Amino acid sequence: QVHLVESGGGLVQAGGSLRLSCAASGRTFGTSNMGWFRQAPGKEREFVASIRWSGGTTFYADSVKGRFTISRDSAKNTGTLQMNSLKPEDTAVYYCAARWGAAAVYEYWGQGTQVTVYS
Repeated sequence: QVHLVESGGGLVQAGGSLRLSCAASGRTFGTSNMGWFRQAPGKEREFVASIRWSGGTTFYADSVKGRFTISRDSAKNTGTLQMNSLKPEDTAVYYCAARWGAAAVYEYWGQGTQVTVYS
């Protein structure tokens, strides 16, 4: 059984930074693709960033490019999302997700962590 647990959300003023973490238990990230998604009130869940654990290739939504950085720590089996220059429109519940091998969809999801950016 795989469990993903996010941490690091909170309340921050616009222009500030937060660092989210996603810890996995039950399986190592080793051959996975790990992603971050977010869902704002009244909106659909949207892709934020992802990383291929093996090789470290990253992908970002246009809305966060240059501000957010996704990374991985294999020793800790943890992924992180460094969020800088935060804007009020970044306010959402942030979820980490993971898929392994040839899986086309993200199979495992965390419970989410709230990020609130005020102006």
